[in-house]
Amino acid sequence: MNPYEHRPWLDHYADGVPAGIEEPSQTLVDMIDDAVHRFRRRPALEFFGAETSYRELGEQIASAAEGLRRLGVVAGDRVALVLPNCPQHVAAFYAVLRLGAIVVEHNPLYTPPELRHQFEDHGARVAIVWDSVADTVAEFPSDIRPAHIVSVDLTRALPFGKRMALRLPIPKARRSRAALTTKPRARGLVEWERLTSRRALAQRHPRPSLDDTAVLQYTSGTTGTPKGAVLSHRNLRANAMQGRAWVPGLAEGEEVFYGVLPLFHAYGMTLCLTFAMSIGARLVLFPKFDSGLVLDAARHSPPTFLPAVPPIYDQLVHAAARHPRALERIRFAISGAMSLPIATVDRWESATGGLLVEGYGMTESSPISVGNPMGPTRRPGTVGVPFPSTEIRVVDPADPAEDRPAGEPGELLVRGPQVFQGYWRRPAETAETLLPGGWLRTGDIVRVSDDGFVTIVDRVKELIITGGFNVSPSEVEAALLAHPDVRGAAVVGLPRADGGEAVAAGVELREGAVFDETALRDFCRTSLTPYKVPRRIELFDELPRSLIGKVLRRTVRDELLERG
Repeated sequence: MNPYEHRPWLDHYADGVPAGIEEPSQTLVDMIDDAVHRFRRRPALEFFGAETSYRELGEQIASAAEGLRRLGVVAGDRVALVLPNCPQHVAAFYAVLRLGAIVVEHNPLYTPPELRHQFEDHGARVAIVWDSVADTVAEFPSDIRPAHIVSVDLTRALPFGKRMALRLPIPKARRSRAALTTKPRARGLVEWERLTSRRALAQRHPRPSLDDTAVLQYTSGTTGTPKGAVLSHRNLRANAMQGRAWVPGLAEGEEVFYGVLPLFHAYGMTLCLTFAMSIGARLVLFPKFDSGLVLDAARHSPPTFLPAVPPIYDQLVHAAARHPRALERIRFAISGAMSLPIATVDRWESATGGLLVEGYGMTESSPISVGNPMGPTRRPGTVGVPFPSTEIRVVDPADPAEDRPAGEPGELLVRGPQVFQGYWRRPAETAETLLPGGWLRTGDIVRVSDDGFVTIVDRVKELIITGGFNVSPSEVEAALLAHPDVRGAAVVGLPRADGGEAVAAGVELREGAVFDETALRDFCRTSLTPYKVPRRIELFDELPRSLIGKVLRRTVRDELLERG
């Protein structure tokens, strides 16, 4: 029996948060049309000081949709977006959806092989890409190259006089021959300005339905193999509604969201592209996170809501030390993607006077399913309680039909309107992840308290088995990070001759610290049982991280194996 069937967490919801949301009645297209109508004179986007009103955004969406229609895009087609955060990204996203087509988001800093793998999988007919990577897509083999490539020059969205000031990182493989301000060189490219120079799409053009696919979002899921998570309009609209319900103190048409998270990531997509737009917020876009750029923007458009990751909060607090009032209007902040240290919460809330809470989710749940209440009942150190209209179970990872008693660790299952439809053209993987009854296997080992607060223990696939014992990498990393010299840590299992694994760690030290493997190991012994203490600890100048700052354990493992 599921001990959480009666949803004990409801008693801990912030005042005004409902137990459930209404059934979505709007697609994402209906949602943005409604926002354009209600907030037409208000600013929708800000990019280095240049503003776009909701009326102007609506016009850009309609003209881009007409341009895509003339390129032959029809309902069900996949359209690839390979863009950093910029106004064109927002307009392109909704223009694709307006046609009933499917957005496929991509990291523009991916290597050519990484991009090629995804294009081979989804078969997009049209790609809308940052001009610095347009050649990469144009050089794909003819059987996977899109029929049309729309090239976007980000500097066209900048105020005059700032165009030469914007510089973004370009993948090393292309750095020698690409720069942000260069014009597209490959043949067959269509410039964004030409695509959007047509008249608006006809109002009578067919619109998507709630159960149509809106986005293919690539994720490694629980297996490590990148695959496209199929997210419907219903899934994404529901998650935006759940987010809105979770923060009852928001003022529609008045909030200022900062888009420091990449829009091509599920977290940034929902918090900024859908949630922020649904309440008529001003979305201030940053093509990359830079604390200086954020503080400069805060002088004239102070943020009120900041979704981010722990390293961003720490960097902003440190950078704002000389300007203590720069962050004081941020009332709400939600952290995700990695564990949120309590010390970070304390520093942030002291600096801003606002709330910082941790949430949890995954691409397959659009992505948020669990969050700490935005109020006094929050519980730092946990990821919180299930969102409205969301149910959970904790089960035996080897037998997901077997529920675990409250308080015992097990794999977290989630069910709700935000749970995805499956993996793109991968029925076997879908069947492994989506269980009968609509339960999503998260692949995360958790403990849930009697009253429903969830604490993440570790990933099922990342548990280290040594000498017959399970070792949680997160637990060992926490022990290492408690050392005053350690700035970052990644713990992995390395294969041993006996078929088991050895606990190993990569560490990043604070400036001026001296690496001493023996001393670090001795320090770990003060808080860890012997079999959990890393047998090998190696120094990294900088640990590999994703664009949102999460340490990449798989990459650390590969590097340690290469070092021998």
